Amino acid sequence: MAVGNLLRGFGGSSASKPAARVVSAEDAQRRLEILDDYERTGLSWIWATDQDDRLIYFSPSAAEHLKEGLDELLDNPLAELFEIDPDNADRSDRPLNFQLKARNKIADLPARLIAERSMAAGKERWWALSGHPKFDKSGKFLGYRGSAKDITQAYQRAREDSRLAEYDSLTGLANRHRMNRKLESTLAAYKSAKRSCALMMMDLDKFKQVNDTMGHPAGDELLRQVAERLRAIVGDRGEIGRLGGDEFQLILPDIDDRGTLGDLSDKIIQMLSSAYQIDGKRAIIGASVGISVAPYDGVEAEEILNNADLALYAAKNSGRGTYRFYSADLKGVEQERSELLDDLRQALATDQLNLHYQPVVRTSDNHVVGFEALMRWEHPGRGFVSPGVFIPAAEETDLINQLGQWALRRACEDAMQWPEKARVAVNVSAKQFANKGFPAIVTQAIAESGIDPDRLELELTETVFMGDTETTDATFKTLKGLGVRLALDDFGTGYSSLSYLRSAPFDKIKVDKSFVDTCTQKNENSSKIITAIIGLSKALGMETTVEGVEAFDQLKVVCDKGAQYVQGWIYSKALPQDQILEGIATGGFKIEPNGPETYRPERRSVFRRIGVIHEDHRYDAVMKDLSQTGSLIEGLVGVPKGTGLVLDLGAGQLVVCTVARSKDATFAVEFETPLVSDGAGGLVTRHRISPYALAAAGMPLAALPPGNYPLSLGEEGAPKSQPQFMQVTVSRA
Repeated sequence: MAVGNLLRGFGGSSASKPAARVVSAEDAQRRLEILDDYERTGLSWIWATDQDDRLIYFSPSAAEHLKEGLDELLDNPLAELFEIDPDNADRSDRPLNFQLKARNKIADLPARLIAERSMAAGKERWWALSGHPKFDKSGKFLGYRGSAKDITQAYQRAREDSRLAEYDSLTGLANRHRMNRKLESTLAAYKSAKRSCALMMMDLDKFKQVNDTMGHPAGDELLRQVAERLRAIVGDRGEIGRLGGDEFQLILPDIDDRGTLGDLSDKIIQMLSSAYQIDGKRAIIGASVGISVAPYDGVEAEEILNNADLALYAAKNSGRGTYRFYSADLKGVEQERSELLDDLRQALATDQLNLHYQPVVRTSDNHVVGFEALMRWEHPGRGFVSPGVFIPAAEETDLINQLGQWALRRACEDAMQWPEKARVAVNVSAKQFANKGFPAIVTQAIAESGIDPDRLELELTETVFMGDTETTDATFKTLKGLGVRLALDDFGTGYSSLSYLRSAPFDKIKVDKSFVDTCTQKNENSSKIITAIIGLSKALGMETTVEGVEAFDQLKVVCDKGAQYVQGWIYSKALPQDQILEGIATGGFKIEPNGPETYRPERRSVFRRIGVIHEDHRYDAVMKDLSQTGSLIEGLVGVPKGTGLVLDLGAGQLVVCTVARSKDATFAVEFETPLVSDGAGGLVTRHRISPYALAAAGMPLAALPPGNYPLSLGEEGAPKSQPQFMQVTVSRA
C-alpha cells in the first residue's frame, strides 16, 4: 500500500476497518488532546519555567497531590518548591538552584516537595525531575521544559534500605560501614581545610557479665539505653556509632582541646557507669575510652583508627573506667604489659612485694586510730614500680586474686603487732569481691592471724556494684556476719553513690583526694561537696575519713567542715612496718600535723629532655618535675626571674611560661595555661601546634610525629641575635 493511501485512510473509512487520521505536525489541536490524555493518566506530568526559573506550567493532574492545588506552585521559583535530599550522603548532586543557574540538563533527579506544600500533613513527597534548558536562535535562555513523576513510595523504600545498610538496627546509631565512610570523608575534607577532628573509641566494661547473668534480651535493652545516654551527652557535637557488640565510636569534628575531650570522656564514663533498670532488675557496667586527634595523631583514617584503638587498649589495661589519649609510646604497650605481669608473678613468688601503712588520724587530738595498707614493689631492675601501673595490669588477670589474698593475710599479721584498738584497712578490687571464695579467704586470714574482725576494714569502690546484684548482696551479708568493717572508698567520684549507701552496709565513707585538692580554690564546689558528704555520713551513722590532706589550709577547711578523721601527707606518708613499730614504741601513736601552709598542685618527679625557646633561639634542657601549673627545669645558666619562655615538650606541645625563680642552672616556671590530664596520670597541653602550620613553616608533614617541634628561627634558620643563656649538660644521676 502506498504511503499516501495509508495516510488518507486515517481520514475516512473503508470496508475492512475504521478509518483514523494521522496527527500531523500542523494539527495543534489533536496534539494538545493527546497531551491532555497523557497528563490525565498520572504516569508523569509536564512542567515549564520562564527565563527567571519561575514555574509557569505544571500538569493539572498534579493538583490532587497538593493541599491548595497548582496555584501554590505556579509563579514560584522552582528551587524554592523542591530540594534535593540533604540526608542522602551518597549523592554528589549540587543543590537544585546551582544546577538551574548552571543551565544543566536534569535527568530523573530525586527531589523533595517542600513539606508544607504536601497534601498530607507531615508526609514527604518525592518526585523525579527531568528537564532541558530551552534557548532561542540567538542563544537567549527561555526557561526549562521537563517532566516529573511521583516516586515517593519507591524512594522512601530505597531510603529505608539505605538506612538499614548504614544504621545499627538495635540502637539506631550509625554502623561500622557508615562510621568508616564518615571518618574517611571528614578527614579528606579537613586535610585540605587544615581542620582537626577527634575520634573516640569506647568499650563497655562488664557487659558480658550482664549477658551471661541476665540473658541476651537484657543485654540488647542495655545497649539501647547506652545509645540513648550517648545521644543525650554528645548532642549535635558529633556522630555516634555502634561498631558491633559493646564497641562504640564518636567522631567529633573541630575539637582538638584535650581538656574538653577529657571532660567529655569523664562525663561519658560516669553516665554509662550509673545503674540501668532492666525488667525490674538493676544492671551496672562501666566504660573505657581511647582518643586520637587528627592531624596530630595521624592524617589518614586508618592511622587515626589504629591510634584510638591503642589508646583504648591502654585505658583498659590501666584499670578500666578511664580514658586515655594516644601517644607514640603506646605502641609497645602490649609487650610491656606482658613482661610486667611475668615479673609480677615472679615478685609474688620471691617475696619482692611489701606493704606500707599510712596512718589515719583523729582530728580532735591527732591520735592515730588505724592504718591503710598500701602495696609496694621494688623491682630488681625496674626499681620502684607504681601500684597505679601493676595493680590495673593484675586486675586483667587472675593475678589480682593472688595479690589480694597475700595482702589481706600480711596486713592482718602485721596489725597484730600494733595496739589492740588500731584498725587496718585493706583495699579490695571488684574482681576479688566478685570471687565467690572471697568471704572464705577473709575468714581464713582472720583465723590464722587471730585478729579481732572489728579491727579489719575492707575498702571497696563503687565498681564492686558492677557485678551480679544477688551475689553482691550475699557477699555483703556474709562479710558483715564475720564482723569486719566496710568502707566505701573514693566516694563522690562515681555517678550514683547514694544508691550504694542505701543498699550496702558500710561503716565508713572516704572522701576522695580530688575534692581535697581543690577545696581551697575559688570558684570550686569541692568544699561544699565535702560538707555534704560529711553531713550525709553523720545522718547515716557512718564515720568519715578525708583522704589526701597535704597542707594546713586544706586541713583547716576539712576540719571546719566537720571531718572526724584525716589521712594524708600532712600527718605521714605510707611507712613500712618496722617504722610503724618504731613509732609506736617511742610513743609516736600521736602525730602532730606537719606540712606547707598552703597547698600547691602536685609536682611529679620526671626526667624529661625538652626544648626551651627564648626569642629566636632554642636550647636543650631537662625537666625535673612537673605539675599542672609549673615545672622545675635544669640546664640553662643565667635565666633571670620574669623571663618569658616557650617550652617545647615534643609532639607539637608548646607551653608559654614565665620564670618564677632561678638559681645557678636551675629555674622554676609558671605556665600561662595549666596542663590537663592525659587520663593515665600524666599531663599534656590542651592544644598542640597543628602539623599543617608546621609544614607551612617548612617542616615536612611526614617527618612530624613524634619528635620535637621547635619554632621557626627565621629565614633559612639564621638567628637574629646572640644567645643570652649558657647551656650545660644535665645527667640523670
